[in-house]
Amino acid sequence: MTQQGKGQGSQQGGAQSRKRALISVSDKTGVVEFARQLEARGWEILSTGGTYASIVAAGVAARQVSDVTGFPEMLDGRVKTLHPAVHGGILARREPGHLGQLDAHGIGTIDLVCVNLYPFRETVARGAAFDEAIENIDIGGPAMIRSAAKNHAGVLVLVDPADYAVALQDDVSPADRQRLAAKAYRHTSEYDAAITAYLEGGSDELPTALPGTLTLNLSRAAEVRYGENPHQPGAIYRLGGAVGPVIDAQVVAGKPMSFNNYADADAAWALCQELAAQETQAQAGDPVAVCVAVKHANPCGVAVADDVKTAWERARDADTLSVFGGVVAVSAPVTLEAAQATRGTFLEVLIAPEVTPEAAAWFAEKKPDLRVLVAAAPQGISVLDVRPLTGGFAVQERDARPWDDLCPEVVTARQPTDQEWHDLRFAWAVVKNARSNAVVLARGGVTVGLGAGAVSRIWAAERAVANAGERAQGAVLTSEAFFPFDDVVRLAASVGVTAILQPGGAKRDPEVIAACNELGLSMVFTGSRHFRH
Repeated sequence: MTQQGKGQGSQQGGAQSRKRALISVSDKTGVVEFARQLEARGWEILSTGGTYASIVAAGVAARQVSDVTGFPEMLDGRVKTLHPAVHGGILARREPGHLGQLDAHGIGTIDLVCVNLYPFRETVARGAAFDEAIENIDIGGPAMIRSAAKNHAGVLVLVDPADYAVALQDDVSPADRQRLAAKAYRHTSEYDAAITAYLEGGSDELPTALPGTLTLNLSRAAEVRYGENPHQPGAIYRLGGAVGPVIDAQVVAGKPMSFNNYADADAAWALCQELAAQETQAQAGDPVAVCVAVKHANPCGVAVADDVKTAWERARDADTLSVFGGVVAVSAPVTLEAAQATRGTFLEVLIAPEVTPEAAAWFAEKKPDLRVLVAAAPQGISVLDVRPLTGGFAVQERDARPWDDLCPEVVTARQPTDQEWHDLRFAWAVVKNARSNAVVLARGGVTVGLGAGAVSRIWAAERAVANAGERAQGAVLTSEAFFPFDDVVRLAASVGVTAILQPGGAKRDPEVIAACNELGLSMVFTGSRHFRH
């Protein structure tokens, strides 16, 4: 240490009588008032850079950290707090041995560290260049936070403005000190996870690869009464700083969401948005209304129409039994007329891009238990699909393949009609969002029969056909995986199905195609399987 550094530090050594706080924050929410209140309680305040300027400009007395270390900020601010006069004051245990060493070197204790970090994630999110992102990787900040958290028995560590009030108590309990320390380590671990993901080619919300080590940065976003069943505790967590359409939806009416509500609403909204984009493109940009009803994570009624009311009525009538107690998503604003059309059907959740004030008021009065959500279109959805295993996770890229990524091939003598092509494309979007094995029958932009989660493909087809009844006449059929036999074709033909879409690729494809030609059906191969377990 230079003589200048030691001389200035010695004034804060063993004879130090005032508590000292080091404040250096990127998020300056409430920091001036916090510093003012610390000063009123007799604390000495150390600070750096922009934080120091803000505090002093507000009339709060503060010393720059460089006055304590005896060294100016260096390397464009990369080095300013990495010094024994700072870290010694933070890390020293409040016992004679450590305090004696501080006194011998003219170092005073630091009793509160209020730090949050350079805005790395925000910098990346606004599309900054690589070099700028790297400059927003904080080094001294995490070091101070971790040092204070390690020594939390003697040092208060604050990373969140919401906790400033805790530090202003006359006596902060050991439990609160430990809680703040845990929060501090979580803060730095999330920060490191974001940097790691960025350097690996993605972001903390949107990793673009399957790296050797995958960090899932989860923070609790919502509490629920229980999980799938009453005996299972549950909660909803956010991945990094991601915005989720359902997690962040505005609740405009109804009860709090349950664990199952979140899962089903997410599934319904994803399919609804996918279909809306697909149908709008097919209609050359003309607006359409899509309604998706989901029950136990499977679509049970899906329809397209010119308006929300009609789309809802068609989706409801596709399977009036299964839609009871279901979750419904629509792609266009819900008007009072559309809201009133739900009268007589018990629903758990309705999610839409907009709900008019009149409709929201009607729901609140007539359906007080119905959760009504307003959500935004999905943006920046994680490319990863993560599923739990005992002792680990199965991780894959999400199945986000659009129709335009396919190369559909007609493999039969008969070509699909224009209407059949439209229905095949519509039903393909539905079947790839249903649990395997899955078969969907559709006609005129409405699902008329669904079979999902079956252990046999023919059983899935039989369930879909039974669900359709007479509506199978003139319908199309889609499957998310190939046909190992021609049994599904023969069943479909027997009830009046006219066109089939499937991935193809089975050993018995020639037999399956021959059965279609024999029975006069069209068949399209997509070359793309869409298992969903």
